[in-house]
Amino acid sequence: MYEAFLETVRNKPDSACICVPAAPGRDYLPDGVEWSYGEVEASVARLMELYRRAGYGHGHVVALMMANRPEFMLHWFAHNALGICTVPINPDYRAPEITFILKRSGTDLLVSLPEYLDVTTQAASSAELPHPVPVVSSANFDGSFDKPRKAMETAPPGRDTLSGILFTSGTSGLPKACMLTNEYMFFAGERYNATGGLMTIQDGQERLYNPLPLFYSNSFGISNAAMILTGNCMIFPDRFHPKSWWKELAQTRATMIHYLGIIPPVLLSLPHDPAEREHQVRFGVGAGTTPLQRRQFHERFGLRLVEVWGMTEVGICIIEHKDAEVLDDVRTIGWPLHETEVRVANVNNDNDEEAPRGEVGELLIRRAGPDPRKGLFGGYLGDEETMKTVWRNDWFHTGDLVRWNDDGRLVFVDRLKDMIRRSGQNIAAAEVEVGLFGLEGIGEVAVIAAPDELRDEEVMACIVPAAGYEPNSDLAHKIFAGAVDRLAYFKLPGWIAFVDELPRTSTEKLRKSELSKKIDELRSSGKCFDLRGLKKPAKKSAA
Repeated sequence: MYEAFLETVRNKPDSACICVPAAPGRDYLPDGVEWSYGEVEASVARLMELYRRAGYGHGHVVALMMANRPEFMLHWFAHNALGICTVPINPDYRAPEITFILKRSGTDLLVSLPEYLDVTTQAASSAELPHPVPVVSSANFDGSFDKPRKAMETAPPGRDTLSGILFTSGTSGLPKACMLTNEYMFFAGERYNATGGLMTIQDGQERLYNPLPLFYSNSFGISNAAMILTGNCMIFPDRFHPKSWWKELAQTRATMIHYLGIIPPVLLSLPHDPAEREHQVRFGVGAGTTPLQRRQFHERFGLRLVEVWGMTEVGICIIEHKDAEVLDDVRTIGWPLHETEVRVANVNNDNDEEAPRGEVGELLIRRAGPDPRKGLFGGYLGDEETMKTVWRNDWFHTGDLVRWNDDGRLVFVDRLKDMIRRSGQNIAAAEVEVGLFGLEGIGEVAVIAAPDELRDEEVMACIVPAAGYEPNSDLAHKIFAGAVDRLAYFKLPGWIAFVDELPRTSTEKLRKSELSKKIDELRSSGKCFDLRGLKKPAKKSAA
């Protein structure tokens, strides 16, 4: 990737490369900053020399705990040029979590922001490690830190060189160490740029405002690569700030944004502000929104949300980039991108046979052509057994349930593990969530399976009440009544549990496993209501 970066430097040295919006009171760059490709290259060259001086190069592993600071990108460019593998670390992690990452990745050096030195030093000196890992402050990065214990590789880095190891957020179990090569980043970036339609990327014209963390595959391995390959600008706020969102988009002259599913509903909930129409943004790219949210967002703010499907392991593979009808009752995720093969496989056999068109099955992904793994992740470091379960029969098994729509789009149904088995019927939790979303009194909702002595499992809706609503029996019955016209009787929530907040990972993914562990606690909370007696088939009208 560094060679692609240098090509842009040669062709467009004065074009904007990295931008940070102004934020008065922030403890770094409060006035904001914008660096050209030429300026970034000069800074990267200095860092490369410091790494070389300390003996770091091809084959070494360097962890970065630098949040969304622009310096993260400078270090990553230097790493990529030298063949060093970058391991981004979530700054919210505590010492035991950091130690796990250092041990699993075989980290040789950890570069940390000064404010994280206490926790990183503690983690790097843990007895769990085969040897202490040197820790250096990014503020005092002068090349005088400890030399690596192992020698660097003699061959020059290339497309197959590891660019990074990303640890999945782990909605259940320990995080998995996804190995991403330069080939992964090239393929992810090229595929992203070739999408077209509503998501047309113009060389040297785009400015991508991305509040997603740099330890997340979207930023680290996909969209940043896409911007570098097209000579475009990467805008890095420190995080999502709802109140200054529209001001920052206008200030940074953003032309496109990335979002997580939680961002659009938060912005839609804010009071109207003239600033929300003063931006230059043409479209947003992300996942996790409902059809209603996408329509409301477009009508109010004047920009389209382009829903995508992707995973760290395989990148962004499916995008709703065509100007097609937004369907109210299903969550369409779009069409497979070029060089991507998709199969909707029957979940009831081990041979991955294709499910009949229109029926629900597991989403399988691979690269088109003779090598189905080329440009996808290189495996889970230190976890070959899991790799065997997800990559079999020459397909990557995503664990997501989808179906084909009549117009050729794929429709997301649910996570395979989130299916609710009630009286022999399979109920997709996501389908129930879509049915409940938008009902009066609901702020946020997550649907899980609750054990049931009669029906095996029952639908439980965990709901954060909307502002101004009391979490009581009246509200539970009101929500249930509103859902009757939207969902078949057996899909209706048998339990409604009101909660103060929904548990999420650092990348805002719902941690439904945490809710499932607390079902007994929820039922005894005084804010959980048993509605199972109300679930009855609708009476058929007389002919």
